[in-house]
Amino acid sequence: MHVYDDDAVASLLSLDDLLGVVERAFLKQGRDEVERPDRPHFPVGEGLDGRDEPAGTGLAMPAYIHGDPAYATKLASVFPGNAAAEVDRPTVQAQVLLTDAANGEPLALFAGERITNARTGCIGGLAARELSAGTGPVDLAVIGAGQQARWQTRAIDAARGVDGAQIYSPTPDSREGCAADLRHEGIDAVAVDSAEAAVRDADVVVTATTSETPVFPGDTLADGTLVVAVGAYEAGMCELDRATFERADRVFADVPDEVAGIGDIVDNGVDPERLRPLSDVFEGEAGRESADEVIVVESVGSAVLDTATANYLWRDARGKDGIAIAF
Repeated sequence: MHVYDDDAVASLLSLDDLLGVVERAFLKQGRDEVERPDRPHFPVGEGLDGRDEPAGTGLAMPAYIHGDPAYATKLASVFPGNAAAEVDRPTVQAQVLLTDAANGEPLALFAGERITNARTGCIGGLAARELSAGTGPVDLAVIGAGQQARWQTRAIDAARGVDGAQIYSPTPDSREGCAADLRHEGIDAVAVDSAEAAVRDADVVVTATTSETPVFPGDTLADGTLVVAVGAYEAGMCELDRATFERADRVFADVPDEVAGIGDIVDNGVDPERLRPLSDVFEGEAGRESADEVIVVESVGSAVLDTATANYLWRDARGKDGIAIAF
């Protein structure tokens, strides 16, 4: 078995290539040509060092795409407290194990943070490409300033182009740092001091937080805005408010059955029947019908995207030497 650390994954991964990989994965998922068992998630850390509450969440995410040479199982963790810790450690950490689908041989173990961030970023990139109004680069607002805020911006820039990005986080140093990092990568990004200022004139709004309450007022959205919400993944998390859904002409979800249980939907009284699979967009069965429509895309993440990404990385890695540790 080969082990690929984050530097090795970075050397193999291209957002331009990954956008097509993720689109294919959505099409296969929408056609029911995948195996995607329930994704258990559970609190961890309670009782450790005298803690009386969990420190984070553990998740196990297996999946297989019919016809692919291998299947993957991602073991992920979400520790919101890491963002405020003295030690620099990501909020989301993961490992992805790739196994041969023909004989069960363990093939590779990949550092999973970049895989998770990049494939999730591609959801926003593909949504912006297919569902934002107009045809040119977009004015982007990003609520959140962590790694996913950066990856959403990168992927939207790769898929559609970003004319300018306004970054908001309640922590000034975080939003300034995120904007500076993106400028260093050639994206025109600035930090702003309120969520309202960020979203008011945006073509695309991305929310990438772990918030338990809405992160911007929906009545400040411009007509025709695309909202991509990628942070909430359980009932206790909520990024969008009731006004956003009242204004939305259409709501898409990467995994409708799971999105139906998150706070964005439950807390705002959204009928789960409104949730249309995002794969319908890539099939050409749904999309934007006018420039003034407000459209919402909700994402909780799918292990199908992880197995698609791991297969893509493995195919590329097999032709290269010296980038992995072999066991």
